Amino acid sequence: MRAAWVLLTALAALSAYYVYLPLPGTVSDPWKLMLLDATFRAVQQTCHLIHYLRLSHHLIVLNYLICTFDKLKSVSSEDIDITDAVFDGVEVRVFEPPAKGDEELKRSVVYIHGGGWALASARTSLYNNLCRIMAESLNAVVVSVEYRLVPEVCFPEQFHDALRATKHFLQPDVLARYSVDPSRIAISGDSAGGNLAAAVCQQLSKDEHLTIRPKLQALIYPVLQAFDFNTPSYQQNMNMPVLPRYVMINYWIDYFNGNYDLAHSLLINNHTALDVGQALSFRGRLNWTSLLPSSFKKNYKPVIQTTGKAEIIQQIPALLDVRAVPLLAENETLQLQPKTYILTCENDVLRDDGVMYAKRLENAGVEVTLDHFDDCFHGCMIFTIWPTDFSAGIQTRNSYIKWLDENL
Repeated sequence: MRAAWVLLTALAALSAYYVYLPLPGTVSDPWKLMLLDATFRAVQQTCHLIHYLRLSHHLIVLNYLICTFDKLKSVSSEDIDITDAVFDGVEVRVFEPPAKGDEELKRSVVYIHGGGWALASARTSLYNNLCRIMAESLNAVVVSVEYRLVPEVCFPEQFHDALRATKHFLQPDVLARYSVDPSRIAISGDSAGGNLAAAVCQQLSKDEHLTIRPKLQALIYPVLQAFDFNTPSYQQNMNMPVLPRYVMINYWIDYFNGNYDLAHSLLINNHTALDVGQALSFRGRLNWTSLLPSSFKKNYKPVIQTTGKAEIIQQIPALLDVRAVPLLAENETLQLQPKTYILTCENDVLRDDGVMYAKRLENAGVEVTLDHFDDCFHGCMIFTIWPTDFSAGIQTRNSYIKWLDENL
């Protein structure tokens, strides 16, 4: 009996050691976040072991587990008509609120889900619930894009899927079919979906043949650049749940179908060193020392290598492709962007991506709302369903929907 108690105590201590992470005192629901992160890490380690044994790609296994867990949840949608459709070869899920008496046309949101270009789905309960609540709260038609994922396809196919689906929806006859007001359409997305939303919005703004364009773009903690992995938020939050720095770098490598051996060189910015000629013209567009307020810069110092590895850009030219890294777009493109909302979280490696994009858009003359949350973390907005229900999720979702309601 005594041996059993000793074993249980040891297991409890090991579990506590695995779960516990030192978190900033401002983070909301810290123990719940630690448990969520510990679960993520355990699942990811299992998936990487399966990958190492060459049984399956770790992202395929991880997505399978996410979808299996997701089936345990049920979300009511009695008041919203949810249908699946195909827009120019791309699967979408459409959320339509019921028609109201004298109302003729509704506003609309094209939504692109996150997940590192590799995980999740428009059909999972997390995004199904978000889009249903958006449709109900805004009385809007919400189109959730089911783009193809890594490793089935890599960049630029995710971008092409999101662009094709959006352009198809913006056709006058399609909008008429869904009773959507052509002048009241937003494009939006979170994390990697925010990346795709920003890239699609930039592309649409340059399309001379397009007759209908989005009125707004709304980006939720978007990932916007792979130029500098040592911005203050990357340094400050390098080990933060749910997205530590090394995980974000691996997502980029997977998106570009690159080699994991490059991860360390990317982490120390070898790919954008001063002697890498391809990167020189972009350096001024991502100078965080001038784009970030002092409250975000704190005492962090830039990491700029004198000598790097130009072959990284030769192997992965997409690192400097604005379709993948919208923050590096030229000013002439930024001037064409619609009114913009950007939500950022203090405890997120991607915080400065969003803040810098807001500043660059503002400098280009675009009206921007930067909605920053000191107590929130990456991914929080979709975590509103038990057992992954966070006060941060409700807080950010309400603020996001409120802005859309007031501006769309």
